[in-house]
Amino acid sequence: MRKTKDVLIVAGEASADLHGSNLVRAMKRLDPAISFYGIGGKHMEEAEVKILIPASDMAVVGLTEVFSKIHKIAKARRKLKSLLKNNRPDLFIPIDYPGFNIHMAGLAKRYNVPVLYYISPQVWAWRTGRVKKIAKRVDCMAVILPFEEGFYRERGVDVEYVGHPLLDSIPQDLDRVKIIRKMDLENAYPVLGVLPGSRNEEIENHLPVMIKAVEILSSRYPHLRCLLPIAPTITPDLIQSFLKQSSAEINISQSSFYETLTACDLALVASGTATVETAIMAVPMVLVYRASPITYWVAKRFIKVPFVGLVNLVAGERVIPELLQNDVTPDRLAHEALEILEGGQKRENMIEKLGMVKERLGRGGASEKTARIAMEMLKT
Repeated sequence: MRKTKDVLIVAGEASADLHGSNLVRAMKRLDPAISFYGIGGKHMEEAEVKILIPASDMAVVGLTEVFSKIHKIAKARRKLKSLLKNNRPDLFIPIDYPGFNIHMAGLAKRYNVPVLYYISPQVWAWRTGRVKKIAKRVDCMAVILPFEEGFYRERGVDVEYVGHPLLDSIPQDLDRVKIIRKMDLENAYPVLGVLPGSRNEEIENHLPVMIKAVEILSSRYPHLRCLLPIAPTITPDLIQSFLKQSSAEINISQSSFYETLTACDLALVASGTATVETAIMAVPMVLVYRASPITYWVAKRFIKVPFVGLVNLVAGERVIPELLQNDVTPDRLAHEALEILEGGQKRENMIEKLGMVKERLGRGGASEKTARIAMEMLKT
C-alpha cells in the first residue's frame, strides 16, 4: 500500500496564507491523499492544513515587531526542527518569510527533506548574500516575478517562474457600472480608495496622514467619496479610533476588497501586496511607506533597488509615485493625488502602464504550476 505523502508548509504572513491555501488545493486536486501541516492562518485551515502554529504568532513588520514576537518565533523554530528531525516530511514548502524560512530550509536539508521555496524573499533588493544560503538549502525556487528567474539562474539556483498568484485570486468579471450603482456612487467624483495596510503598525503609520490628505482633497472636490476596505487582520475599532477624530467622510466599505477597488478612480496605498492588486485592476495609485526610524534606517542602508514598490520594479521605471518616510505628509499626498486626478493624459498613461505590469506578471495558473513542481518532487 502506498504511503501517504506528508508536506510541511510554512506561511508566516497573511498574503502567504492565501497563496499557500491555493497551492494546497491545487496539490490536493492532483493527489487528494496528501497530508499537510505547518504554520498558517484561516485560509490554509480552510484548505484542510493542520495548523500547528497560527500565522498571527509570526507576522511582523520591521525590526520592532520582530523583537516583540521573538519568543514565539523561537518556539516555532524548535517545534519545526523537531518535526523535520523526527517526522521527516516528504516535502517542505516555505512561502516567503525569509528570516524564518531560510533557516528552516537549512534544517530540512540537514535531515534530507527536499525543499520547494514558493515566492522568493526579496534577496535581489537587499542582503543579496542570502542567495548563497538559498543555493545550498533549496532544491527549487518557484518565483512569481519575471526578473527573479534570471537573478537565481545566474547564481546557480534551480528556479521556475510560475507567474503571480494574485492573477488567479482577482475576479475577472467585475462590472464597474453595476458596482457603482450598487454602492450608490453615481453622483460621486472622485471615488478614492484608502488602503493604509494590513497590520496595526501600518495603520498607525499611514492612516492619520491619509485622513488629513483626504481633508485637503475634500475642499477641492465637494462630491469626493472615500472607501476604506478593512483587512481581516485589522480590528475595525482601530480604524474607527482614527476616523472619529476627523471631519473627513471616509466610509468603511461593506463591499469586497476587489469590488471596492473597481469603484475607485484613484487609491492611496501602503506599500505591499495591495499595490500589486491595485495595479492588476488598473487603478491609478499613490504608494506610501512609513516605518519605525530604525527599520527605515536599516532598509535605506541595505536596499539595492531603485524603487520600493513592486509595481515600479516590475515595470523597470517609475509608473506610480512613491512617498517614503518623511515625504509621507498630507500636503505631498494630496498633491500627488491631484496630479493624477487632474493630469488628464498622465492618468491615462499610468493606466496603460499598469496594464503592461499586469502582462509582465504572467498569465495566471501560479498555484497549478507550482503544484506540478511539488508533485514531481514528491515522486523522487
